[in-house]
Amino acid sequence: MSTPKEVVTGSNAPHWSERYELVVGLEVHAQLNTASKAYSGDPNAYGDHPNTNVSALTLGHPGTLPVANKQVVEHAVRLGLATHCSIAPWMHYARKNYFYPDLPKGYQITQDKTPICTEGYIDIPNTRGTEQATSAAPQHAPVAPGMTRIGITRIHMEEDAGKSIHDMDPFNTLVDLNRAGVPLVEIVSEPDIRSGQEAYDYLVEVRRLVRYLDICDGNMEEGSLRCDANISLRPKGTEAFGTRCEVKNMNSFRNVMRAIEYEAQRQSEVLAAGGTIHMETRTFDAAKGTTVGLRSKEQAHDYRYFPEPDLQPLTVTEADKETIRKAMPPLPRELRAKYTQKLGLSDYDAGILTDDKATALYYEALIARTTNYKGAANWVMGDVRGWLNERGLPMESFPIPAERLAGLIALIDAGKVSHSIAAQKLFPLMLSDTASTAEQLAQQHDLVQDTNVDLIEAIARDVMGRYPDKVEAYRSGQKGLLGLFMGEVMKGTKGKADPKRASEVVRQLLENQ
Repeated sequence: MSTPKEVVTGSNAPHWSERYELVVGLEVHAQLNTASKAYSGDPNAYGDHPNTNVSALTLGHPGTLPVANKQVVEHAVRLGLATHCSIAPWMHYARKNYFYPDLPKGYQITQDKTPICTEGYIDIPNTRGTEQATSAAPQHAPVAPGMTRIGITRIHMEEDAGKSIHDMDPFNTLVDLNRAGVPLVEIVSEPDIRSGQEAYDYLVEVRRLVRYLDICDGNMEEGSLRCDANISLRPKGTEAFGTRCEVKNMNSFRNVMRAIEYEAQRQSEVLAAGGTIHMETRTFDAAKGTTVGLRSKEQAHDYRYFPEPDLQPLTVTEADKETIRKAMPPLPRELRAKYTQKLGLSDYDAGILTDDKATALYYEALIARTTNYKGAANWVMGDVRGWLNERGLPMESFPIPAERLAGLIALIDAGKVSHSIAAQKLFPLMLSDTASTAEQLAQQHDLVQDTNVDLIEAIARDVMGRYPDKVEAYRSGQKGLLGLFMGEVMKGTKGKADPKRASEVVRQLLENQ
């Protein structure tokens, strides 16, 4: 069957959401960061010279036998536990048979009837307004206010194929088999996604999870996280799904969102013109922002799945799951709940602090040494992140350990230095002097705040004597002039006066004399 004629969406065409509901399910492949491949001892490394990380096993030579990588199983269980999945106590591997030049064995070792993880979910921010979002997945726990639940049908383990290269030789397709046999997990969602934004948010949370769990670097540009989208429309108010199209070759979260929105509009215009949506595989052209038909899904191969005869079935016991669970780090949803419900931070602050694992771990180390949770959050989100962003560095490269920064916060809380002095002078000193504490640096550079009320009052009186007209204006109601007097007092004390105490002294002098 031929693919439908390409439809160019018009700017005046009705938006798909006026008549239809969008239904999207995502298939995400995450490349696991094990040292070796899924079923051989060949290195699992990105960017090496082509066809160097291969052996007779990767090449599928006769007589070679695969050996399951235990860490791949542990990574899959980790992800399953983090996404509330049921972990299969018994499962087997399967062969997926097809021919392609970069698949040297002629089949892929995967899982078919017995995936390792099933019936889980991921919660994302609810962008549907007041609608209560539900999922086809089993409701293990109530959906939190302001969240949408995206069900996970299954997570299964498999190996990657090699890479065909079409743009380096004008006459031949080149094949690099370094990636062949690299371990993957495929995360298959329920068709619960209703917009491109929800797909984007879901992928962000998947990437955040695999990074927190240390099982994948989540780099979509390098192909360690890949996504296919199954997209269909159905008339609003109906339950039956429409005919779906699968869109592949999207290399960023934004492009996934763009492809979904374009494909939804394209399908709506086909239907509005009396046409029929045909099940097919399409690709996304990022430069044009359009999807293009590749092949009909009705002509898809029969992969002839059958149990892998060279690998024994697996069992995962409750003891195995508990051991893996205890080794897992705190997850972003747990940390966000802790920061908002126990520490009193805003949803915004909690979201920023848990956006990546390194930042969350640094903040965790910081609040283990100070109870000024908001102050600690402000330092991490402000001065620390600003310093890193200016240099294009990750959180792991920040040179001030959490205990030293906690010492700086303690100085501010004790009134020994002002926040402005800490930020403008002490913080830079701590970045260059990695041995001294904040208090030692404050003493060495004469930055400790002066709390001598008599000295502050004397300087304030001198300032008022130099600006008698401003004093009268203040007493006549121009209260904004307080800033002028405070600026002069701080200048007179070389910035060392306690701002709070200085403000009290200046106000008393201005208002009572």
